[in-house]
Amino acid sequence: MIDARSGAFRLAAACGLAAALHVGAANAAAPLEVRDIQVQSRHTFSYTCANSKTFKVTYLNAANGQSFALVPVQGRKLLFVGVIAASGVKYVADRYTWWTKGPGADLYDVTSDASPKPVLSGCATIMR
Repeated sequence: MIDARSGAFRLAAACGLAAALHVGAANAAAPLEVRDIQVQSRHTFSYTCANSKTFKVTYLNAANGQSFALVPVQGRKLLFVGVIAASGVKYVADRYTWWTKGPGADLYDVTSDASPKPVLSGCATIMR
């Protein structure tokens, strides 16, 4: 979660290289504080995908130029880190890639194949 007083990320340890968002549950693991990352903006968008699945993704932009996305994957929120992409904006966490292009996005499991097909495809921002 973003600490409103300091702007610091509070992240709970998770499997692999990914981190789950710590939401302050009493029984959750002790959070890791990253005080050097100051959030400048936070935006949440709702998505609907080709398979009719709907969910929300929160995007965080830090003062140092880094970008992050909180994406729900298999019942848990993973913290994705923005990386260089040929087009659109690409975020990675653990074995997953969340790749946005304009209002559209796809979720890939990069361990599934040499040329992975999307786990979730045809996702689009729900405009209100």
